[in-house]
Amino acid sequence: MELQIKRLTKSFGEKEVLKDINFTFEEGKIYGLIGRNGAGKTTFFNCINEDVEIDDGEVLLKDEYGEHKLSTDDIGYVISTPTVPEFLTGKEFLTFFLEINKERITDQKTIDEYFDLVKINKEDQDKLLRDYSHGMKNKMQLLINFIASPKVLLLDEPLTSLDIVVQEEMKEVLRNMRKDHILIFSTHILELALDLCDEIVILNNKQLELIEKQNLNTKKYKNKIIACLKDENND
Repeated sequence: MELQIKRLTKSFGEKEVLKDINFTFEEGKIYGLIGRNGAGKTTFFNCINEDVEIDDGEVLLKDEYGEHKLSTDDIGYVISTPTVPEFLTGKEFLTFFLEINKERITDQKTIDEYFDLVKINKEDQDKLLRDYSHGMKNKMQLLINFIASPKVLLLDEPLTSLDIVVQEEMKEVLRNMRKDHILIFSTHILELALDLCDEIVILNNKQLELIEKQNLNTKKYKNKIIACLKDENND
C-alpha cells in the first residue's frame, strides 16, 4: 500500500507554502515529518485530509483496489489539542464510538481491553471527559483512531505536550499500529522523531525530502537534518 503525493501545490494569497511536491509514503513505517515552526507541516496534513483545497496536484492511495483518490474512511487525523465530547464519560464515549462503527471494526475487543491498551485505569473510565487531563484526552483520541484502523494516520504533534511516561505509552501504541498502515508523524522535535520513526522526511523550502536512514542516531546524521532546516530559514 502506498500514499502517493503528486505535484501538490498550495498557496495562501501570495505566500506559497507547498510547491510541486512529489512523494510516496509506504505502509509498515512511521514517517517523521520534520520542519521548523511555520514550515507548512499542518498545511500539508490539511491538504491530504481535504480540510483545505489544494491549488494543484492530487493525493492518491494505491492499495488492493488499485490506485484511487483517498476517501475520508481511509484517513485518521490526530491533532495536538484533542477534541472530545466532554459531556460524556470515557466509557460512554468509547461505547458510543464502538456502536456507530461496529460495521467497520474487525476483531473487536472488549471495553476493558481497549482501555488497557492506552493505560486508562478503571477509576478514570467513568469520569467525564472534561475532567480528563490533556494526556488522557490525547490517549482517547489516539485510541479511537486505533480502533477505526484507517489506512493512513496523520499525527500532528500529538506527543509534544505530554509527560515522558504518557509519551512512552503512546509511542508503543503507534509502533503496534505501523503494520498494514501508513503513519506520518509531524514534529519539530528532532530527538522525538529519531526515537519513534522509521524514516525522516524534511519539509524544506516547500518540498519534501527523505533523509536517507544511515547511522540514524549519529551526530553526523543529526547535523545533516539541522543543516537542511537552517537552509530553509535562510531561503
